[in-house]
Amino acid sequence: MSGVEITIVLVKCVLLLFVLLTAAAYLVLLERWIAAWVQDRRGPNRVGIPLTRIKMFGLGQPLADGLKFIFKEEYTPAHVDKFLYTLAPISILIAALVSFAVVPFGSMLPPLHVAGEQPVTIDLVVAPGMDVGMIFVFALSSVAVYGVILGGWASNSKYSFLGGLRSSAQLIAYELPLGLGILGIVLYSGSLRLETIINQQAASGVWNIVLQPLGFLVFMVASFAESARLPFDLPEAEQELIGGYHTEYAGMRLLLYLIAEFLHMVMAAFLIVILFFGGWHLWGVTGGGAEPVSWLVALARVAILLAKVLGVILFFMLARWSWPRFRFDQLMALAWKVMLPLGLVNLVLVAVLVEYEMPIMAAVGQSLTALVAAMWAIGIAAWLVVGMLAPLSTDNRPRTSGES
Repeated sequence: MSGVEITIVLVKCVLLLFVLLTAAAYLVLLERWIAAWVQDRRGPNRVGIPLTRIKMFGLGQPLADGLKFIFKEEYTPAHVDKFLYTLAPISILIAALVSFAVVPFGSMLPPLHVAGEQPVTIDLVVAPGMDVGMIFVFALSSVAVYGVILGGWASNSKYSFLGGLRSSAQLIAYELPLGLGILGIVLYSGSLRLETIINQQAASGVWNIVLQPLGFLVFMVASFAESARLPFDLPEAEQELIGGYHTEYAGMRLLLYLIAEFLHMVMAAFLIVILFFGGWHLWGVTGGGAEPVSWLVALARVAILLAKVLGVILFFMLARWSWPRFRFDQLMALAWKVMLPLGLVNLVLVAVLVEYEMPIMAAVGQSLTALVAAMWAIGIAAWLVVGMLAPLSTDNRPRTSGES
């Protein structure tokens, strides 16, 4: 690699870390505003520029929250395994940050001309051209399970340990439907590269949500559970469990857990947009493929992608403050009895579509509308059948001594 290319990679890494950590801080502020709006009360609106009376609509609140964590006493309980106790939040945060290395934040910028060097094309992704991008993201997201169970174990507390077991059971269970949702997209696009998946949707002009509504539903619900967002926030559930697996954590270690939680939500939003909503593609604005583009189109692609991601994040936040929490038995039953069968149905549908796409299109008279209508009808029918077969209620009465 030339000196220019190495500099570009370093700038990408530093910029990505700065943007992600800043975004996580201000997304907390945004969620507090949304919570106040949903609950008809005032949100954070007083903290502005330090040492002044300029409030700036509360935009200084993330800085105040960060300083509070930094100056808070870094207390380590005497009964914990100190090495593992510190390693757990660090591992989950590093995995959450590194997973963004293969996320394309646009397509590419026009060639950069530097004196004495060949023109350099800048891909808006830290690790461009990774052929196993989806596996990379899926593998690193699975590390969250180790961070959770390690935090509960290292706390050397039965309360935290049971919270870690409960949380890891949820994360492992929902990895299966999450993977099935991804497999449908990978099978249809024929690639594990996120850039290729976006380009395939941009070239055809048909986003994957149009042909795979069932896969989108399964992936979205599993993303809620994997990122531990309401109504699937049983790993934390601060109202009832006081933090669950990280009850023994405070100060900067707790902050690492909280940042990682928000980054998981951001990653889920990026994957939903890239896999199902065309990524940076927008008809008539961004072009239809990976061909070289002007600065205006390149920046428009970045803006459109981020706008879509922000819309998905807002949906995540509204869901948190609008829907009640599942019980744990309901949570696990939904994963194994509803999401897993629906994910398998979607995978079979996509496999049939890929294998027999030409005969199917010939049968419907080359009508994309008829094909889309058939996919939606089959998806809705599968949802209704699985919903009717799944139990609608659970007998929570205590068992007597004579019952097995």
